[in-house]
Amino acid sequence: MAIGAPKDLSECRRFFSEPQSPRHRMYEALRAFYLEGRPSQQVARDFGYSVGSFQVLCHHFRRDSDPLFFVTPKHGPAAQPKKSAALELIIQLRKQNYSIYEISEVLKEHQIALSPTAVREVLKEEGFAALPRRADDERPHLGARPTIEPVANVADFHLTPRQFTTVCGGLFLFVPDLISLGLDQLAKAAPLPGSKMIPAEHALRSCLALKLWAIERKSHAMALVADPGLALFPGLNAFPKKSYLSEYSSRITSSQTAKLLGAWHSRTQNPGKPLFGDQSLNLDFHSVPFYGEDPIIERHYVSARSRRQPSILVFLAQDPEAGAFCYSNADLRKGEEAEEIFRFLNFWKQAHGANPKEVVFDSRLTTYAKLARLHHMGISFITLRRRSQALLREIANLRGSAWRVVKLDAPTRKFRTPRVFEQFVVLAGCKFRQLFIKDLGHEEPTILLTNEERTVKQLIQRYAQRMLIENALSDAVRFFHMDALSSTVGMKVDFDMALLVVASGLYRLLARRMRGYSDAQARQIFRDLVDMPAQVTITDKEVEVSFLRRAHLPIILASGLTDKPIPVPWWNGRPLRLTTYRGPG
Repeated sequence: MAIGAPKDLSECRRFFSEPQSPRHRMYEALRAFYLEGRPSQQVARDFGYSVGSFQVLCHHFRRDSDPLFFVTPKHGPAAQPKKSAALELIIQLRKQNYSIYEISEVLKEHQIALSPTAVREVLKEEGFAALPRRADDERPHLGARPTIEPVANVADFHLTPRQFTTVCGGLFLFVPDLISLGLDQLAKAAPLPGSKMIPAEHALRSCLALKLWAIERKSHAMALVADPGLALFPGLNAFPKKSYLSEYSSRITSSQTAKLLGAWHSRTQNPGKPLFGDQSLNLDFHSVPFYGEDPIIERHYVSARSRRQPSILVFLAQDPEAGAFCYSNADLRKGEEAEEIFRFLNFWKQAHGANPKEVVFDSRLTTYAKLARLHHMGISFITLRRRSQALLREIANLRGSAWRVVKLDAPTRKFRTPRVFEQFVVLAGCKFRQLFIKDLGHEEPTILLTNEERTVKQLIQRYAQRMLIENALSDAVRFFHMDALSSTVGMKVDFDMALLVVASGLYRLLARRMRGYSDAQARQIFRDLVDMPAQVTITDKEVEVSFLRRAHLPIILASGLTDKPIPVPWWNGRPLRLTTYRGPG
C-alpha cells in the first residue's frame, strides 16, 4: 500500500459513513442490520436500497458460504517464462550493440514475442545501461529503414528525361486553369512570403495541391512526399515536408489573405464567362471546432455538435450560380459578427467596382440596425426572422381566411403549396416586408424578412436556394476537411480558408469542362475524374502525363484538355501534354 499524507479524522469517518464502492456499501448495510440490530426498513433507506432489494440481499448473504467483501490479492507467477527463455539471446545481441527495438525484432524471428519494454526490463536487471545515440550507419542492418528524402529546393528542380508513375495524376487536370488564371500573380499580389529555396509561387502551388487532393491534415502529406508527380506539380525537386507546410501559414497575415482573395477575383472575372456573378450571394457563418485547452479560443455554436464549444468562427460567401465559395474570413472575434457583412461588401466593391445586388442569409448573421443600413445602401436582402413568442402568438391568432396559398414552380419539391400571410413591419426605423409561411415542411412557421419587391413565390423559391451554401459547407467539411483545421491562431485557419475558396473555384472551373458534372460536388468530381494514377514521361520536348484506363476517362478526353500541349511557365516553358496510357513500348 502506498503511504501518503495522513487523512484528517472527518475524512476517515466519512469512509465508513459514506461508502463509495457497491461492495463496501453492501458490507456496511449488512453490518448495520445483523450486528447493530437496526430495522431493515431503516437500513434500506439509509444505504439507498429498496426494502425488497435489501431483503433479497440478506437472503443471498445467509446462503452464501464464502461472501467476498474484501478481495485478497492474488500473487502472479514468480517466474517469467518468456523472459527466461530469451535471456541468453538478449544478452548476446546487446553485446553486439543491438537496441531494444532491434532485439525485439530478432526475438520475433525466433518465435519469441517480447516487447521493447520487456527487453529493456531484462537488460536493466542484468546491469546493462542504455545505448548512446548512434548514427544510422552504426546500427545493425535489419530490414527496411526510413529513406532520407531530398529537401525541397527549386534550384535542384530539373526536367531531365525520365519516366515514373504517380498516384496524383489527376492533379495535372488543373494545370491549364492555373496557367490561364495566372496563379503566380496571386502570390505576387498578396504578396505571400517565400524563400530562395521555395519561392512564394511554388509555396502557394504546394499548399493548393493539398487542398485539391483532399489531404485532411498537413502531416498526411508525408504519405505522398516521395511521389515525384506531386513534386512536379508545383515545380520542385521534392514536395515540402509537413514542418514547412505547418509553418508557412503562420507567416501570412489577414491583410495578405484579403489581397490574395482580391487577386483571385480579378483573375477569375473573364469577360466571356466570369466565375462569379454579382446578382445574388449566399452568406453564412461556420464554426471550425478546436479540440484542446487554450484561453484565447472563444466558444461558438457548432451545429454538427449542437452545442457551444471552443472554435474558430469563419464567415463565408458563396455564389449560388457558380456553386463556389467566393470569400472567407476566419480572423473574427466575438462582437464582430454583425459588422462582418459590411467588411465583405467593402471587399466585394473593391474587387468588382459595385456592391452585389442581393444577399441572402439567416437570422443570426446580423442585427436589425444593420439590416436598415443595408437598405439605405440600396442592397436587397432576404433573411429569416427569429420566432419569438410574440410572433408565434400573432401567427396563432390569425384567422384561416387571412392566409393565401402559393403554388411553387418546383415539380420535385414535396411541399409545393405553402400558405402565406404578408404584412409590413417597421424595424430600426425602416419598413420591411414580412412573410409568415406555413406548410413548407417545418413544424414551426417560417418568417421571412426582406426589402425586395419581388413576388411571394419568387422570394420563397430564392430563399430555398440558400440551402446551396449549407450543402457546400457539408461538402467542404467532408471533402476539403474544413473542420480538421484545428489551430489556436485564427489567422492560420484564415489562410487555409482562402485556399478553400481558390480550390472550390478550380473545381467549379474543371466541372464546367466535364460534360454532366456542372452541378456535381467536389468530392464526386475528385472520385470520378481526379483521383487516378498516371504514367509521366519527361522528354527534351515535353512532359507527357498518360492517364490509365478507367470508366470515366472518356469524359476527360471529350473535355478538350488532351487536344494540344500547353506550355507551363514554372517548368521553364516545357509543354504539358495530357493523354491516355498506350501500354509499354
